[in-house]
Amino acid sequence: MNARLKIAFLATALAVSACSSVDGGDYGGYSDYSLVRVRRVNVGDDSLSVAPPRPWNRHRPILFEDIRAVEDWTLNGPLLDGMSFVTGLRDGKSLIRQRRTASQQVPIFRSNMTPPEIAAMIESLYRVRGGAVDFRTVSLQPRPFLGTNGFQLDYEHLDDDELWRRGRVVGTVINGELYLILLDAAKSHYFDATLPDFEAVVASAQLRR
Repeated sequence: MNARLKIAFLATALAVSACSSVDGGDYGGYSDYSLVRVRRVNVGDDSLSVAPPRPWNRHRPILFEDIRAVEDWTLNGPLLDGMSFVTGLRDGKSLIRQRRTASQQVPIFRSNMTPPEIAAMIESLYRVRGGAVDFRTVSLQPRPFLGTNGFQLDYEHLDDDELWRRGRVVGTVINGELYLILLDAAKSHYFDATLPDFEAVVASAQLRR
């Protein structure tokens, strides 16, 4: 078993223990994880609310940096499955914190970006920060989201741990701000197991401003 998979199984154990130790399901406390109960909750910068169909765990970010507009959830540990929320990301802002002097940069978000340009930004995120050695866009198509003409991106990527993962992003730009819900999980079992939850969360999403 390679090192990254060992970390993934450790993360799974931590996530399970966090579910039983967090009181009230509020984000915070002493754990890297906190329980998200089956009820409507605000995510990211609180400009979006969703209703998960079963309990998930919030966790400290791994791929995305800890910026207020982004929030990450997992069921079985973030290296096995994860759902991320990008809420109200403004023009000129980035999905991650990065030094201007870094040789590889993830493009910043621009409010006039098209869905293919946003898809390219997400691919760059996985290649630069996620360690993807292969990234394949499976499909990019229109999809209604938050009452607008949004888009759906389906993709696959192979990371340096030699594990293929699948992902789906549903997103839109509203009043010049980016809103995304992203599912990324191990291609074997975990993606299919968590996709119904993802679709339920997307269907439940509501703007709060």
